[in-house]
Amino acid sequence: MITQPYHLYVERIEPEKNMARFYTLTVQQTLFGEIALVRNWGRIGSRGQTKIHVFGDESQAIGLFLELLQKKRKRGYRPKPPVEIPGFRRFSPQRINDKPLTS
Repeated sequence: MITQPYHLYVERIEPEKNMARFYTLTVQQTLFGEIALVRNWGRIGSRGQTKIHVFGDESQAIGLFLELLQKKRKRGYRPKPPVEIPGFRRFSPQRINDKPLTS
């Protein structure tokens, strides 16, 4: 059983090189109770390619997750910046109906 969900989505966009790539990493449990690290990558807007690594132990999957993350960061992949939607306010756990919470 997975103790904590792990999911990562990063992008590398370099217009001068006509490059727009994405990379996802997810640690999840298979139907048979094994731990799997699912990698998905490709050009933004495409389905991309998928590779699944199956482990008997969650710590091994997390080790590979962190190793791949480090490699992608070195190659210039970064988390996608949040998208601002005009007229939409994000929920703030410190405020309800625009009034500060009092504890």
